[in-house]
Amino acid sequence: MAAGASGGGAARGCRLLPLLLLAAARAGGALYPRDTPSRERKELGGLWSFRADFSPGRDAGFTQRWYRQPLRQTGPVIDMPVPSSFNDITQDPSLENYIGWVWYEKEVLLPRRWLQDDLSTRVVLRFGSAHYYSVVWVNGVQVVEHEGGHLPFEADISRVVQGSPGIPCRITVALNNTLTPHTLPPGTIQYMNDKTRYPKNYFVQNIRFDFFNYAGIHRPVVLYTTPSVYIDDITVTTTSSESVAMVQYRVSVVGSTLYSLSLSLRDQEGKVVATGDGPAGELKVLNPNLWWPYLMHENPGYRYSLEVKMQAQVNGALLEDMYTLPVGIRTVHVTSTQFLINGRPFYFHGVNKHEDADIRGKGFDWPLVVKDFNLLRWLGANSFRTSHYPYAEEIMDLCDAYGIVVIDECPGVGIKMAESFGNKSLQHHLVVMEELIQRDKNRPSVVMWSVANEPASELPPAASYFKTVIAHTKALDPSRPVTFVTDANYALDRGAPYVDVICVNSYFSWYHDPGHLEVIPLQLTTQFENWYKTYQKPIIQSEYGADSVPGLHSDPPLMFSEEYQKAMLREYHSVFDKKRKEYVIGELIWNFADFMTNQGTTRVLGNKKGIFTRQRQPKSAAFVLRERYWKIANESSCLPPIVKSHSLFL
Repeated sequence: MAAGASGGGAARGCRLLPLLLLAAARAGGALYPRDTPSRERKELGGLWSFRADFSPGRDAGFTQRWYRQPLRQTGPVIDMPVPSSFNDITQDPSLENYIGWVWYEKEVLLPRRWLQDDLSTRVVLRFGSAHYYSVVWVNGVQVVEHEGGHLPFEADISRVVQGSPGIPCRITVALNNTLTPHTLPPGTIQYMNDKTRYPKNYFVQNIRFDFFNYAGIHRPVVLYTTPSVYIDDITVTTTSSESVAMVQYRVSVVGSTLYSLSLSLRDQEGKVVATGDGPAGELKVLNPNLWWPYLMHENPGYRYSLEVKMQAQVNGALLEDMYTLPVGIRTVHVTSTQFLINGRPFYFHGVNKHEDADIRGKGFDWPLVVKDFNLLRWLGANSFRTSHYPYAEEIMDLCDAYGIVVIDECPGVGIKMAESFGNKSLQHHLVVMEELIQRDKNRPSVVMWSVANEPASELPPAASYFKTVIAHTKALDPSRPVTFVTDANYALDRGAPYVDVICVNSYFSWYHDPGHLEVIPLQLTTQFENWYKTYQKPIIQSEYGADSVPGLHSDPPLMFSEEYQKAMLREYHSVFDKKRKEYVIGELIWNFADFMTNQGTTRVLGNKKGIFTRQRQPKSAAFVLRERYWKIANESSCLPPIVKSHSLFL
């Protein structure tokens, strides 16, 4: 699949940095910025100056050092909203499929109190995500560089901005969306050298995934402060029985070795239920309120608040830092036939999603996020997979709060080429898993990690590759199971021996035997039986579905009609109902909503497998799925009848 790039030069991607003194994104904790008595934050969303580099080599910004002066002085700039993808914002078709370096800039006045205490206050610049390779300068000084989208990165800019009260702080970002065989996701640049068919220096970005390669600063950008001695990281794990829960914690402090730590765990009424001190320990909670999934308990998503307070003496002065971390108490366990949450069997009845919408692309948008969660709860969905990349932290916060269970997937989609299984790719994949787990390790909603989607796991190098990635993931977080999502033949998949749960994608009567709904029962039953006989592990149908064009009807059902989509779902559901009595532990429809893809002869303005349109209006299949999910919830729930009634969630 190719995304057309505008005529011009070759995008050299991550190699286009010959003159830079590169600085890595800082190691350490990844605590989400929160306002506390010792911390402040300043949102930098809104309009930024923007310029795409259309020079033949896409390198004018570096050779001319655009970061050394206001971007408007380097040439024409336009307004660009942040967060958003830049692709669909303008009427310029050259930006729609642009590949290469783009430049953003924002000038910000910092509060005087942040700048006048001789570095006893840290000022940190943080990006929720940017696609895919970022270099950031503040006042012309490079402060951070980060490879990969979908995950946060930050830099301590205190020394750069100190001593400049009243002077705007100029933040410059160079962003490159080029994908190579060694990025996640991978891709290749193809140069079109036939001068009788293509303009000079014409190239395209080839990808092996079926969603549009949106780019830009996609998530919130913030400045936040901490004291110079500060709480850098908190790690929490939990165990529980019927009457007692234990909350194990580990806190790291940076800036001094002479400090004290005190901890208080409060319930939702503000009552202190446990206290502790020191950098590591265990809190005992009597008669705990457990974190339960949506529709599994009348009070889903229960979270305590862990208040951590640090005190340190610095140059004779007392410094304090405080941070509050939401904590859900729950356990996860996998058997050969079941997925257990808090010791009770859990059945995934949910969706796959995308961060995708009109105009904003993958840009974070609160109204859209809240609408999606309202639709999920209306649907009776208790779970989703973050296909095919980590979602915004704000989305994950709502999953924690609402009890929506998450399979947290890294951007390992489209790993199809043999060279993408080499050591360079592997090392980057390991770093991505470290960043993902660092970000989401404390989230009760996250019950399983997914390290890839539909890789070429039948290739010989896939065995050692996935053995290494999965072992690394388990070493980082022994508390959660690990999977990857496969579409390979059960007998040829070289990565499946290392996963805890088998996740299988299949599209019988769509990509295989198109139009023949009658083959689904036999083929799907055979699929499940082959996988289970081979591996004796529980199975999730992680994708299934059919495209439907809203308003297109056909009886008898024909492909692309709403009737065909409904009929396919019902054929799959009949098999699920038999096998979920044995070892099938979940079903995730593809997809929650229609989404944009590259242009192609099989895609009419994107992928139409959504049960909702891209504008979040229901197709007929949404009502089929809603009836099914509420039925499953009512059968398996211990809720009182009044809570079971889905009329409450209209």
